[in-house]
Amino acid sequence: MTPTCRHLLLILGDQLDADSAVFDDMDPAQDVVLMVEAAEESTHIWSHKARTGLFLSAMRHFAEALRQRHFHVHYRALGVEDDATLDAGLKAALSTFKPERVIGVEPGDLRVRALIEAACKTPESKPTPLEWREDKHFLCSLPQFRQWAGASTSLRMEFFYRKMRQQYKVLMDGDQPTGGQWNFDAENRKGFGKAGPKDVPPPLVFAQDNITQEVLQLVTQRFADHPGTLLNFNWPVTREQALMALHDFIDRRLPSFGEHQDAMWTGLDFGWHALLSTSLNLKLLHPLEVILAAERAHRERDLPLASVEGFIRQVLGWREFIRGVYFLDMPGLKEANHYEHQNPLPAWYWTGDTKMNCMRQSIGQTLANGYSHHIQRLMVTGMFGVTAQITPQQLCDWYLAVYVDAVEWVELPNTAGMALFANGERFTSKPYIASGAYVKRMSNYCSGCHYQPEARTGLDACPMTTLYWNFLDRHEASFGSNPRTALMVKNLQRIAPEERQAIRQRADEMLKNLNNL
Repeated sequence: MTPTCRHLLLILGDQLDADSAVFDDMDPAQDVVLMVEAAEESTHIWSHKARTGLFLSAMRHFAEALRQRHFHVHYRALGVEDDATLDAGLKAALSTFKPERVIGVEPGDLRVRALIEAACKTPESKPTPLEWREDKHFLCSLPQFRQWAGASTSLRMEFFYRKMRQQYKVLMDGDQPTGGQWNFDAENRKGFGKAGPKDVPPPLVFAQDNITQEVLQLVTQRFADHPGTLLNFNWPVTREQALMALHDFIDRRLPSFGEHQDAMWTGLDFGWHALLSTSLNLKLLHPLEVILAAERAHRERDLPLASVEGFIRQVLGWREFIRGVYFLDMPGLKEANHYEHQNPLPAWYWTGDTKMNCMRQSIGQTLANGYSHHIQRLMVTGMFGVTAQITPQQLCDWYLAVYVDAVEWVELPNTAGMALFANGERFTSKPYIASGAYVKRMSNYCSGCHYQPEARTGLDACPMTTLYWNFLDRHEASFGSNPRTALMVKNLQRIAPEERQAIRQRADEMLKNLNNL
């Protein structure tokens, strides 16, 4: 007898939320949960092995947790049903169960949403009604964000963040911000100095059960030619492990998180960073529990306010803001190219095989772990992408592919909008660019590098430096009229005309030869 069901509840790989709206009004006796592992989700961009391993392991653990709740789970696994695409798996389930309705939570990737909607419209027989439900995981609904944004052409996270602080009464003393100011970012920009980092607590090590081991073996075999390695795989894949990661961060690393959160150092893969983005983006953790845990640590243990506020701003501010921007500005955001950059992504972004030590260290760490922290992404790999005039879409695809915490709603606006300035001043007032001097100040990457960070011209000139000055030279007028970048132009104008011409020539050589830098 052909199985049937009332509702087919579709759960995507980044929707592993036990309290998801998809379960509202669920009847375990009549409804079926559908989860699909689709090869295309790892191949439409050339996904890091660790990214695929994390998603598949977390999905399989979540499915098992649902079975423990006596839910009927139809899990289509790679190597078993072996669906090439998500919509193929959904169509197969529609044919099998013939549900009255498909229910899902709004996807964080509009490509995925389109696949699902098309599959429900064109099954073998008649179309199946599809109901999208709001994602309760987020603290700012999409209608609320649209109302806040209004018709403004320029959005600023800082004002949104203050509104969210007031709405959720986070780090507030009455109607005033705790400590008398909203933002302590200026206190969180210190380098390590020549001595380097000291007394850094290592991250937790998570035991790999049979499910995770089987997934990692599958990924090793099925995606052997994909970038990265699984040798260092150590990410939470269950709700229980995610809570352990949260408590470990709050107890051991949050107190020192702020001061050096922008600093980099050879061999320092994780520092005092939270390492919670994967658990948040898979929805194993709820943002409010993370925020309140940090605030409670400040109140009860008198942790440094700059550290606590800086961390909360990332979750309550940037994360919620970026999600709103994604849905507000798509699909145009995906094609944005403010500077009309057209250079292809250098091949060494996939290997780390470059003479630039800062890029080699940041990319090497990414390939080893599927992770680098925000400054490595913004001010090393991203900053070079801007000044090297790389096509934003190619670099955005790279970020989506290589980081374990990457889902399009969070990756694309961060990369296109913040790192690459591809959408102009939509939500950042200037591009994030600097010379090699910034990298030298914030890291030890310049020590022993093939290039010299101070050199603007010559064969030993640092590409970060040469391309920075060349970029300023190209956009002198627009930078000079922006109060936040006018000082950069004044410094440029102190350079003698003959040296500016030499910078242009050396930059042209570099831009024509990016693969060999």
